[in-house]
Amino acid sequence: MNESSPILNISIFGVFVLITLFVVIRASRNTKTAADYLAAGRAFTGPQNGIAIAGDYLSAASFLGIAGAIALNGYDGFLYSIGFLVAWLIALLLVAELLRNTGKYTMGDVLSFRMRQRPVRAAAATSTMAVSFFYLLAQMAGAGGLVALLLGITGTGGQALVIAVVGALMIAYVLIGGMKGTTWVQIIKAVLLIVGAGVMTLWVLGKYGFNLSTLLGAAVDNAPKAGEKLLGPGLQYGKTGTSKLDFLSLALALVLGTAGLPHILMRFYTVPTAKEARRSVVWAIWLIGIFYLFTLVLGYGAGALVGPDRINAAPGKANSAAPLLALELGGPILLGLIAAVAFATILAVVAGLTITASASFAHDIYANIIKKGKENGNGDAEDKTDEVKVARITAIVIGLVSIGGGIIANGQNIAFLVALAFAVAASANLPTILYSLFWKRFNTSGALWSIYGGLIVTITLIILSPAVSGTPTSMFKNADFHLFPLSNPGIVSIPVAFLLGYVGTILSKDKADPVKQAEMEVRSLTGAGAEKAVAH
Repeated sequence: MNESSPILNISIFGVFVLITLFVVIRASRNTKTAADYLAAGRAFTGPQNGIAIAGDYLSAASFLGIAGAIALNGYDGFLYSIGFLVAWLIALLLVAELLRNTGKYTMGDVLSFRMRQRPVRAAAATSTMAVSFFYLLAQMAGAGGLVALLLGITGTGGQALVIAVVGALMIAYVLIGGMKGTTWVQIIKAVLLIVGAGVMTLWVLGKYGFNLSTLLGAAVDNAPKAGEKLLGPGLQYGKTGTSKLDFLSLALALVLGTAGLPHILMRFYTVPTAKEARRSVVWAIWLIGIFYLFTLVLGYGAGALVGPDRINAAPGKANSAAPLLALELGGPILLGLIAAVAFATILAVVAGLTITASASFAHDIYANIIKKGKENGNGDAEDKTDEVKVARITAIVIGLVSIGGGIIANGQNIAFLVALAFAVAASANLPTILYSLFWKRFNTSGALWSIYGGLIVTITLIILSPAVSGTPTSMFKNADFHLFPLSNPGIVSIPVAFLLGYVGTILSKDKADPVKQAEMEVRSLTGAGAEKAVAH
């Protein structure tokens, strides 16, 4: 009972794919307009959207990466969970309701509301694509590592094939179902993931008499190299002053990044009112919080029952901790089920990312820059169909690019790759969103300085960091061009982006439009004039 069964794993995953494809095809029947395709007709309730947000947010990094990080690094690994969860308070208190009231389909709607439309929308779309690409890399890398473990594929060619299959499925979900189909896939996946993690958590605790102290003691005993250090801070990030600073940088990126993630922000447009947007975030916080408590038990459980040596020797290394724990607990059947859930996780998140990036291109660049907003002016069906057609073509292109990127990034730690996406979101998006919503003087120049400046600084620092070159765990192990000492650039790039937004506004002769600013303030706070749900 301790061996993985590839045929069983593929069968369970196949059943999941068939069920979700059926749901997506059913959901696509009412997809007639751009609002249907890009915002699910704004017809989901707060609780439904909250479950979908949890499904969108609890990525492969949350399940595979964090469980592995806790198994190998203990307390320091759990800090990922805390950062990801605390971040939701910023999304709830500062962003969710105001964004729902002000926008229509994308982040660019809010950022360009009182600015010059074309340059700001182009910047917002560029930033959305960058964050989505980093996040997609992480999910695709997770798919490759997971399948290597489940099907016993050790060669990179086999893993590349699997990444291509995941990409093809993702493109199918987005093309057929749009935001409505994607949302239902995310709801199904969130339920499966939380129930699956909950069952494993109870199973692990049951083995140790439902006593967390006994479990932690067993994890310490099974990790002689780390020992008691597993239970306190510093095992991963406390060795030097640089690593402590790196941890602070990571924490900043995680906490501030969520409120700038385009695929999360876009979910607020799928509900009919700002009140439902608020409710959906409260539901998401509860579900995500419960799940992250499960990861604590799963991580230490993997450390106690599987052990760091076996985890490090497995094809996916840290990412294989949760599947190996499932194999240890319930044999091939539980492993197959948990693997299918992990696959579902990757599929649901990549579908959400793909529709966000394609919506941003179709709505911000095609409809409002190339067509100069004519779609929105007359609203006739032909133009709306055009926007949806462009979104679908973009989804195919993004899918193909992410397959290529995923093959290159295969084998990287997923939690780390996601942290880079958060750094880009926190630097390029969050300062501009907060300035747009809360600073009356903020203008087009400030927005462009903040978005492009934050994006350029973050990506430059990532390229010059030890994450990319110069260490045995770098992306390019045999090269060394790292000049910046920190793996996560958040501690530098986030303040720089806020500063650039301020300086760009102050130095510019471009005056903010007081009428549009007043309209945005009233709309964001009251919901007057906000987009309504689509009636069918």
